[in-house]
Amino acid sequence: MTQLAIPLKNQISEIERAYEIVEQLSQKHGWDTRLQFDLNLALEEVLANVISYGYGDQEEHEILLRFFIGPEELTMEVEDDGHPFNPLDRPAPDLAKPLDERQVGGLGIFLIRKIMDHVEYRRENGKNILTLKKKY
Repeated sequence: MTQLAIPLKNQISEIERAYEIVEQLSQKHGWDTRLQFDLNLALEEVLANVISYGYGDQEEHEILLRFFIGPEELTMEVEDDGHPFNPLDRPAPDLAKPLDERQVGGLGIFLIRKIMDHVEYRRENGKNILTLKKKY
């Protein structure tokens, strides 16, 4: 199993770095473009939310992005020291409602749950850890 840990800063520009890492891993491991797209979409949603809403200050924080690459499955972990927040506790959006009647937010985690095979949250040592798994 290949393991990789990448520290990111809590800046929106770091999402582009995450894309570059996924692209490099895709080339190295021969992942198809659909898998690369799904991974980038999931990471964008998670990182944008952590960066935008996870902290109550303007200080620099580290977000640790981990990859565990096995022969048939990829696991990504996003670890941050932001406010405790379990995105899996949010109710699924009611997609039958007209747009102007829907509650704001919640579509990102809904999308992540649709494209990833397994999503799990835990709070450990003062950190949020969101685990995303995808078979290939």
